[in-house]
Amino acid sequence: MTGTFKSAASQNKGRLKKALLLTSIYLVAEAVGGWATGSLALLADAAHMLTDAGGLALALLAIRFAERAPTPQRTYGFYRAEILAAVTNAVVLLGISLMVLVEAYRRLAAPPEVRTGWMLGIALVGLGVNAISLFVLRDSASESLNVKGAYFEVLSDFVTSIGVIIAAGIMWVTHWYYADVVISAFIGLFIVPRTWMMLREAVGVLLEGTPANIGIEHVRTTMSSVDGVTDVHDLHVWSLTSGINALSAHVVRDRAVPHEELLSRVRAEVGSRFPIAHVTLQIESTKCAEGDTHL
Repeated sequence: MTGTFKSAASQNKGRLKKALLLTSIYLVAEAVGGWATGSLALLADAAHMLTDAGGLALALLAIRFAERAPTPQRTYGFYRAEILAAVTNAVVLLGISLMVLVEAYRRLAAPPEVRTGWMLGIALVGLGVNAISLFVLRDSASESLNVKGAYFEVLSDFVTSIGVIIAAGIMWVTHWYYADVVISAFIGLFIVPRTWMMLREAVGVLLEGTPANIGIEHVRTTMSSVDGVTDVHDLHVWSLTSGINALSAHVVRDRAVPHEELLSRVRAEVGSRFPIAHVTLQIESTKCAEGDTHL
């Protein structure tokens, strides 16, 4: 690895910085407002905003590590720092959601009175802040798992703000304070499955699974169709981080085709057909024994 590949998250760190600034400013106001009004829904939103701020900061820190050049000890560089950040974000968010659900259950016995006017005003401001952050991160979320983690956290707060507004409206009109508890529980339940899916995807990268957007049999067929290739085996495709995939394989050549020429052909075909940045090929004149292959 030369360290010249720029990850998707790295290309979008300016957007992450903007979202972090917006989130941090509103976090302070919402935390104070949640404590002052006694609203669990607002406090749940503040907890998620805290997770957002920490997640965005962690994502930016991970990008700094990922941009560092490879070393003799870490020849692939620090790309995986972004995936570790995504895993951390997901675990923390799952923990926060569980805490909200537990507190909602505890409050079912006697929901406290909530100052709905302040609660509604704070939630409306939060809705606007989250809407802006979502717009900033939207296009980048599909490119990077790290940015996707931050996007999902902001999305969760956007939905939370809507829930808080609904709860505040109900309590303002009916004084039915169970609405605060019900909406808080809904918020926790809304976040869990989406976060779990993101966690599974990140763990898949850490386990070096084949990227979801690459069919390994399609890769094998494409490589085997190159003139001069008689067999492809020991084929592996994995991700270093979102948008940076790697491939290694053994390629058996026709003896009539020069080694270097075949190597160039296969690399060019793989590079033009698949989103694979780093290709390592071993060219052989005869196929290895079946027991020596992995796939």
